[in-house]
Amino acid sequence: MLTPKKQRKKRESYRFAPPFPGSLPLSLYRLFFQLKRRVFNKVKTQQAMIFTTPHCFFSCSTSLPFSLSKKPSFFLSKKPRLSTWVSSRIRSSSLCTASLITSPDSFEVGRLIGSYGFMNVTSYSGFQSGADLEFSSGDLGQLRVQDVGEGSVKIRLYEGRIAQGPFKGTPVIFKVYPGQRAAGIEADMMAANELNAHAFLQSSSEGISKNLLLLLGGFETKTGEQWLAFRDNGKYSAADFAKATSEKISRARSLQEKPWNPFEQAQAFKRRTYFVIRLFQGAMNGLAYMHNHERLHQSLGPASVILNTIVERDAVYLVPKLRDLAFSVDISFSSLEEGPSTFSEDLWRRASSAGAFTPMERRSFGIADDIYEAGLLFAYLAFVPFCEAGIMDGFALQRLLESTFKLDVMATREYCLADDRLLEAVKFLDLGDAAGWELLQAMLNPDFRKRPIAEAVANHRFLTANVL
Repeated sequence: MLTPKKQRKKRESYRFAPPFPGSLPLSLYRLFFQLKRRVFNKVKTQQAMIFTTPHCFFSCSTSLPFSLSKKPSFFLSKKPRLSTWVSSRIRSSSLCTASLITSPDSFEVGRLIGSYGFMNVTSYSGFQSGADLEFSSGDLGQLRVQDVGEGSVKIRLYEGRIAQGPFKGTPVIFKVYPGQRAAGIEADMMAANELNAHAFLQSSSEGISKNLLLLLGGFETKTGEQWLAFRDNGKYSAADFAKATSEKISRARSLQEKPWNPFEQAQAFKRRTYFVIRLFQGAMNGLAYMHNHERLHQSLGPASVILNTIVERDAVYLVPKLRDLAFSVDISFSSLEEGPSTFSEDLWRRASSAGAFTPMERRSFGIADDIYEAGLLFAYLAFVPFCEAGIMDGFALQRLLESTFKLDVMATREYCLADDRLLEAVKFLDLGDAAGWELLQAMLNPDFRKRPIAEAVANHRFLTANVL
């Protein structure tokens, strides 16, 4: 039986911070604290399954493909009051935080776009000793092996728009978290954490990053579902772009098509290169903004980057935006000194195993953890859009880099040179005197202390110089 002290300690492990004061209307505060109170009550009474999939397990951060299903019926709760006391703190011209909408009557819900589930890391252990392995589990700050499994929470996405008020007609995307009856306590915690993260980031006096998805409002239905409304800045993701591009390459080669213009193939490569560079640089600018405002993403992958276009000729208009902040972690020093929360407990446990014990070291480890995920995203964008469909995917690429070559990027390059199907990817990373390989090696450095920060990645010569 737990002593009162141990019970108090157990409850504290499920703590997550409320939104930043003045960052959102009172009705959204109510929603946040209702979710928080519901979480605490479930833990206290042990009437529901305890949340056992911490956010830091989402290293691969790959979402499942969209699967269309019949649009479900839903019931809207009573219209909540919209607080106006925060409006004076935000610029009136900003659609984002100044006009957060919390009434379901203010929205119109359209068709179901799709649904997706998150991919978790189900185990995390050191390399086993062996003749072909260079790293051991005793190496501080070194790589660990990850086994990936599907999470239990399924998110639904709907089209919609604002139906009334000064922003009537503004298109939105609804992100719907299932109620406790369908997904247990985990879904409520994810919804509350995402609401908290967006509210905090959108409260910055420096303005909001153009590379982060914008939260416009949210509400809870009578069935307990949490509906978060985001500005509709595109329905495609980086994963969709990579898939469409690789399939286009496959169709062209299966038909043995040859460009009528002898320079067309070179021009197509340049267009794709420019598009991928802008895509990744935009994602890194968004990540740098989060890190500069004391937030980790912790679920970064090709499905976590939303695009307003996947047409390579329109790359000049491309504005990538980060989404999926349900597993974001607060890395402010005040939060680090308070101890772990539900969404950071495993991250700090891994930090300790890597030799990061002080608040400063743990903060650095968390940032480096995001950079490693971003490195895998960069590798994905460097290979999948430049290869035929089915030749390379995220998991295969991660195994190649981690297990086969132990993060020796140049050894990976030599391997890829021997495979004609991967030559376009090698050509892409070879630009700028192998600047792409240089950047990839830095981001995937086995020692977390040697990885660059997000701002340095965004300003790397491969992304800023005219490598073409």
